[in-house]
Amino acid sequence: MISSVTVYCSSSNQAPREYFTAAEALGRQLAQNGIGLVFGGGRVGLMGAVADAVLQHGGNVKGIIPRFLEEREVAHYGLSELHVVETMHERKMKLAEWGDAYLVLPGGFGTIDELMEVITWKHLGHHNKKVILLNINGFWDPLLLFFNRIAEEHMIKAEYEAYYTVCNTVEDAVRLLLR
Repeated sequence: MISSVTVYCSSSNQAPREYFTAAEALGRQLAQNGIGLVFGGGRVGLMGAVADAVLQHGGNVKGIIPRFLEEREVAHYGLSELHVVETMHERKMKLAEWGDAYLVLPGGFGTIDELMEVITWKHLGHHNKKVILLNINGFWDPLLLFFNRIAEEHMIKAEYEAYYTVCNTVEDAVRLLLR
């Protein structure tokens, strides 16, 4: 049973509106289904949108933010819990540990880094948690094509697709969490 999900996503306020709409819908559906949110602790971008939606619908939100980003990402002080840590490594470890699954929305370098880490850890047997890519408007398609290429060139095992699930809608992603 999944009681909380770690969500990785953009901290950019300039992301396309449809990504914000999806983040808000995700937050609402997480709260309505009793699934807590674990995330990077910022109140900006998609991070802030999903956290605000969970809170607005009565859900639980744990944020983890490193001290040096507390001001830059404008830490979200209205959360159920906000943990300020010293390093990015500490943040990433808590994000990885505290969620029962990982859900990845569109994002930049940090989001891709976090995604690659949890996929690699799953490949190495470090965890067996669900990894879900929310492929809004085909956002992850270029990366999925790259995964196909590195599999074709035998850089990764052919069964790599078992390490994650791609969902095109928030509803499909939440259904997968509830299974």
